[in-house]
Amino acid sequence: MEFPDGKRYLAFSSCYRHLFGERLQKLVIDAGFSCPNRDGSVGTGGCTYCDNAAFHPNYSTPGKSILEQLEEGIEFHRRRYPRVKHYLAYFQAYSNTYGSLERLRQVYEEALSHPAVVGIVIGTRPDCIDAEKLDYLAALSQGDVLKEWRHGLTLAETGEALTAPLVSIEYGIESCYDATLRRINRGHDFSCARRAVKETSSRGLEVGAHFILGLPGESRKMMLDECSAISELPLASVKFHQLQLIKGTRMEQEYAAFPSDFETFSLNEYIDFMVSMLERLRPDLYIERIAGEVPPRFVSKTPWGLIRNPDLLHLLDLRLEQLGTYQGRRYSG
Repeated sequence: MEFPDGKRYLAFSSCYRHLFGERLQKLVIDAGFSCPNRDGSVGTGGCTYCDNAAFHPNYSTPGKSILEQLEEGIEFHRRRYPRVKHYLAYFQAYSNTYGSLERLRQVYEEALSHPAVVGIVIGTRPDCIDAEKLDYLAALSQGDVLKEWRHGLTLAETGEALTAPLVSIEYGIESCYDATLRRINRGHDFSCARRAVKETSSRGLEVGAHFILGLPGESRKMMLDECSAISELPLASVKFHQLQLIKGTRMEQEYAAFPSDFETFSLNEYIDFMVSMLERLRPDLYIERIAGEVPPRFVSKTPWGLIRNPDLLHLLDLRLEQLGTYQGRRYSG
């Protein structure tokens, strides 16, 4: 198999760079949405592993307008990526389709009014979507909502201007096992996730999904077996995060009481495990993340030290090369 940039897997970071000839940087947005298993609609207390403050930067706070967060985010990233010209507004905090269609239109279109923002990425739950919202998002991505939309992004091969914003939906699925979803107080089952992904993809929208590796009650074999279910979904991309125990969460308390229920990984074990995951996944599935990064002040312990994601990706590249393997090698189709 041949993958872009000399990789042995399909790295999402290469996707837009090859399509548009440049890096598109995500700007994390907190639009002030809530979550149905926090406010009592589905449940209370939220997912047992969750403290949303651990997952977004300081510039992203709901007390600021969408445009203020975007401006501060651009300034924040400019120091690290001075050559970036275009951005994606990433609605990350909580469930960003959990509101009225009028509210969604307001925040999405405000973000897309910024001259440097060429698309939106919407993080949400599979039980927070419906046909009306999907139809709106499909119309937005097809240029039927924002008429005469021009933000200066062109296709690398043809130089053709992008005439509609990029729209991607990222579903937090977390596990393919209903017993796990119940245990972590997720508030939906896997059939709900499967249905949401299929209905989203059927409208031509780009769909991503997020999974956590190391949830209580799941063995390494169970996690590897998920690759088949993940590959069957009409996903464009996937994120994997290792379970991190956030201080003050019910998951931290559960781990203290029942540590044997949790599968943990040393750094080298996790890299080898990700190699095994990649081998079993569809070769055309973009890999957006292999691990999560939480500021050390939020987590109970940092068993891998302070290693950053670029270092993890370098280790993964080296291991794939050493083993002579690649994404999809064991995928049966």
